[in-house]
This record gives sequence, C-alpha cells and structure tokens, in this order.
Amino acid sequence: MAESIAEEGADRKKDQWRERIAEHERSGLSVRRFCKEQSIPEHLFFYWRKRLRNQQQPVRFALLDREARPPRVSPETGLELLLATGERLRIGPGVSAITLRTVLEVLRA
Repeated sequence: MAESIAEEGADRKKDQWRERIAEHERSGLSVRRFCKEQSIPEHLFFYWRKRLRNQQQPVRFALLDREARPPRVSPETGLELLLATGERLRIGPGVSAITLRTVLEVLRA
C-alpha cells in the first residue's frame, strides 16, 4: 500500500512537470524568463524536461498499421502524420481543435 501511495505521488509530480513544460512551450518565452516568472529553478526545469523526454511512452490511442504495403488513404482522411517511429496517425476531418492540441502535446512530450 505504501508503494502505491508513493507511486501516485511520483505520477502526480511527473504530470505537474509535464504541464509546466507544455505551458512553457505555449508561452513562447525563453526558459530563463519562464522559470523566473514561475519561480522555478532553471536546473529543475532542465532536469525534468530531459527526464520526461527520456521516458516517452507510446501513444495509447493511436492506430498502428503494420502492413508491409502502404495503407490506402480513404477520402475521409483529413490528415495523416508519419511519426519518427514509422507509425501513422490519421486525423479525420471534423476533429476538435482541443483534441488535436492534446494529441500534439502528448507526441511532443
């Protein structure tokens, strides 16, 4: 039980730092200025940014196409992203801007 409480605390801390890093990216500010305005030590920002980049997890909601030949793109497909891992992410027309922004933030993390 003590381990699960500690794990929850660690996960919560990671989530907080992911949000801070995403907030910095949205802000357009330099790291130095952002950290100063948020009262965050720069060395902690860089530590967590590196740590979280090294712990990237696969996107859980992306469709994987493992066919040998390239998949056919239907006329309904609005956009198809080819990820560095070789996986394809298809974004259909009419997807909400909030959902698309969330997906892109997860992929950047």
